[in-house]
Amino acid sequence: MAITVIKNGTLIDGNGGEPIVNSAVAFEKEKLLFAGSEKDLPNFAGEVQVLDAEGGCILPGFIDTHVHMMLEYQPIEKRLATPFSYNFYQAIEYMKNTINAGITAVRDCGGTDAGVKQAVEQGLILGPRMQISITALTTTGGHGDSYTASGQTVKLLLDEYPGMPNGICDGVESVRKTVREILRAGADVIKVHSTGGVLSPTDHPEFTQFNIEELKVMVEEAQFRRGLKVMAHAQGAEGIKNAIKAGIHSIEHGIYIDDECIELMLKHGTYLVPTLLAPVAVLELSEKAGMPEYGIKKAMEAIDAHKASIEKAYKAGVKIAMGTDAGVMPHGTNLRELSLMNEIGMSPMETIVATTKVAAECMGWEDQIGTLEAGKLADIVITRTNPLTNLKSLEDNSNIHVVIKGGVIVKKGQKQGALV
Repeated sequence: MAITVIKNGTLIDGNGGEPIVNSAVAFEKEKLLFAGSEKDLPNFAGEVQVLDAEGGCILPGFIDTHVHMMLEYQPIEKRLATPFSYNFYQAIEYMKNTINAGITAVRDCGGTDAGVKQAVEQGLILGPRMQISITALTTTGGHGDSYTASGQTVKLLLDEYPGMPNGICDGVESVRKTVREILRAGADVIKVHSTGGVLSPTDHPEFTQFNIEELKVMVEEAQFRRGLKVMAHAQGAEGIKNAIKAGIHSIEHGIYIDDECIELMLKHGTYLVPTLLAPVAVLELSEKAGMPEYGIKKAMEAIDAHKASIEKAYKAGVKIAMGTDAGVMPHGTNLRELSLMNEIGMSPMETIVATTKVAAECMGWEDQIGTLEAGKLADIVITRTNPLTNLKSLEDNSNIHVVIKGGVIVKKGQKQGALV
């Protein structure tokens, strides 16, 4: 198989250093052979094919550490009228849209089972690399419990079918059993709701779910027995602190972070996945997607506090990995998150590193993806624009010119000036 060399572009390799103009990236099959200045490009034996970057930027494939690949929020009546199996076919489009945005790897935070992941891995459908959590652990009446005031359950995500255990559990031994069931179903990471949330009917983001002993059992079963990480949907300060003290690896959302939360994150090396786009999307899509009134109210209450919390954590030096909660908003709009991160003080380069190198580290995949370096997987994006001078341009998927996953071109637009 021929070696592919990408030329005529500016390299932004994901490490946060100065971009390299007149750069080159070379790969063979799924592995990177070289990334650097074109003048240092080795002479390769055998057939070499050249891919023209057309003056654009060459970056690592982007990573979103918080998505729901089986979901795109819809009005209740539409969800109730949709046959069960239709959701899987619809998700094919969600995954394609994700790839078209330049997202080549994701951490799915609930709703996607092992069969969907396997279908991508075996090439049956096009989609990003995945870590899956299967379903999230929640308390009775907590975020993730679909019980409504009518006494009926209206579920946001598919659950309770073969390969998708129910995540509701209460008490240490119930938690232990549920974690084991989720691991048995093929989870790569355990997801817990340690607080309430915006889009759940019977709680509030500041409500605390699970005590520290229950959270420690999750870490014990996942990390100590299987070597897997635990991530926590955690919006209220007390639930954030409980999760960190229990040894949980990453905090998702972090709407109401206080100074003690930040001190604990720095002490324990905990990652923060802001999902700044999530409450923004709830408000933007309130009418079109049929967002519930309670969700709109909670999003309005949370949005300013959310921005202030993430800004404070960033300035203190907390490790921030990009995540969006895609599924609350349409898949393929993921890179809107970068501009929101920029608005709270992160430089354009820092947002790029957050969605490449730091995101890979958060997922434990830093030896495979996240930066363009020899030996890593050839997950590469070529953009028409320079995100360091025009970060917002990445929100237009037509500016994501080429997407390569594992050495295979999965998206390629036409040359500049032609329709893409």
